[in-house]
Amino acid sequence: MKNAPHSPAENDGLTRKCAICGRPRDPKYDPFCSRRCADVDLHRWLKGTYVIPGAERSSVESDGADEEE
Repeated sequence: MKNAPHSPAENDGLTRKCAICGRPRDPKYDPFCSRRCADVDLHRWLKGTYVIPGAERSSVESDGADEEE
C-alpha cells in the first residue's frame, strides 16, 4: 500500500523559507521560523523600516474647524 501524498499545505511549511533568516518555517510562527524572527519583523515595522508607498500629506491638515471668524 502506497503512502498518500502530502497535501500542498503540509509541504508548504517544510519547503518555504523564513521571511527574515531563510531557515525552514515553523507552522507556529508562519511565515517565520521562530519567535525571534517574528519579533525582528515587528520591530522593523514599528521602526519604520518597512513603508507602504503612498501620496505625501502635509504635516498639518486643515478642515476649517480651527479658523476663527
